[in-house]
Amino acid sequence: MNGSKSAFLSVLSNTFIVLIKLIVGIMTGSIAVVSEAIHSSLDLAASLIAFFSVRFSSRSADKTHPYGHGKMENISGTIETLLIFAAGIWIIYECVHKILNPTAIELPLLGIIVMVAGAGINYMVSRRVKKAAIENHSVAMKSNALHLLTDVFTSLGVAFSLLLVTVTGWTILDPIIGIILALYIMREAYKLLKESFPPLLDASLTEEEENEILRVIYSYKEKYIEVHDFRTRRSGPEEYVDFHLVVPSIMEIETAHHLCDEIEQAIKIKFDHAQVLIHVEPEHERLAVKNIEHLSR
Repeated sequence: MNGSKSAFLSVLSNTFIVLIKLIVGIMTGSIAVVSEAIHSSLDLAASLIAFFSVRFSSRSADKTHPYGHGKMENISGTIETLLIFAAGIWIIYECVHKILNPTAIELPLLGIIVMVAGAGINYMVSRRVKKAAIENHSVAMKSNALHLLTDVFTSLGVAFSLLLVTVTGWTILDPIIGIILALYIMREAYKLLKESFPPLLDASLTEEEENEILRVIYSYKEKYIEVHDFRTRRSGPEEYVDFHLVVPSIMEIETAHHLCDEIEQAIKIKFDHAQVLIHVEPEHERLAVKNIEHLSR
């Protein structure tokens, strides 16, 4: 399933789940169920953002966006995580209010059924979205899959809390479970924020990714003299890599060009969305630069 179809599927499933949870939450009077409805409504907003960002970021580079539109996915992922934080704060506020002003829960069995059913639907959809996210290297869809998966756990948690309330009669368990779930989804949001936000500041790839790229480059070390000014960054599903490659002064242009092509293709085997830029320098030019740097110290 392609990215757009997977994102649209999550929009449909979240729309249905939000409506049913909200109706049942009002009927039962459970703050945990209502909190889940709010959580799912943010999942719906996240799904909509992911749907449009995937469509927009897949556009080809143009005159005003020569590096493509990939960062739209990072913007989308960042917005989604901020929405989760907002939801967590709202849920905690409502739970504290419920602790101070306890009310009875009506029709708890109905709430349990809806929570379990919603968890089942979101689990199946989250697996499809995650698979599409991996295939398309989409951070927005990965964020959306996380939204759906957290909804699975929180829905099951709410179902369990309603079961405990039914068995024990302790209505305070409802808001307490709500607070625990709010803290959980905020923790997951923070982990995702660390992935989606740094590329907006052109942060480098992870140390593991950079080392993997350098291992590829060093595998050709017998054909060149030195590598320097190595830089990386990420934009949506694409990795940007550029570096200077020092070659023997006697190496012909065609040979140097062929070497760069080999290295670029080898990197793309490991990172199939990589955009690689290699600046070739003759040996004598690099030596001249080093001498100037030495004299300036």
